[in-house]
Amino acid sequence: MNKNIQPKYGATEITCACGNVIKTKSIKPSMKTDTCSACHPFFTGQKQLVSSKGRAAKFMEKYGK
Repeated sequence: MNKNIQPKYGATEITCACGNVIKTKSIKPSMKTDTCSACHPFFTGQKQLVSSKGRAAKFMEKYGK
């Protein structure tokens, strides 16, 4: 196996647009993202899940059998 062909794997800071900083490891020294778990509406509870019904459930509701 060739030596010194693997990229350097070290500490990384991921910076969100909201200002949240996440420390992890990667081959890149730093990354930027638009949304994170601290500001995304799904994780913050600002947006509720809409239950999507299947075709059979819609039929049963419409015709009540």
